[in-house]
Amino acid sequence: MVYQDELVSAFRDIRPVAPVHVLVVPNKHIAALSEVTEEDQAILGRMLLVARRVAEQEGIAQSGFRLIVNNGPDANQIVYHLHLHVIGGHRLRFPMG
Repeated sequence: MVYQDELVSAFRDIRPVAPVHVLVVPNKHIAALSEVTEEDQAILGRMLLVARRVAEQEGIAQSGFRLIVNNGPDANQIVYHLHLHVIGGHRLRFPMG
């Protein structure tokens, strides 16, 4: 566990695509970004703040990092629990897909 509070948890991806690859996940089950509601604003905001905190902790905040949310089958969402990928640690290519 990289970070945890009452709203979100963050942990290392089991199949990293970069030296730093951390997932920020809401503790409340939300299947996908397309299913969030107005009630989820605090969770979504916390996810972004925790992503920044993770980048700082991992030493990639200054050099740069990428945030990714896959939503639905065409975006290759495989796990249907909303999660934010924090990816960095080397120069990232773009576009990825």
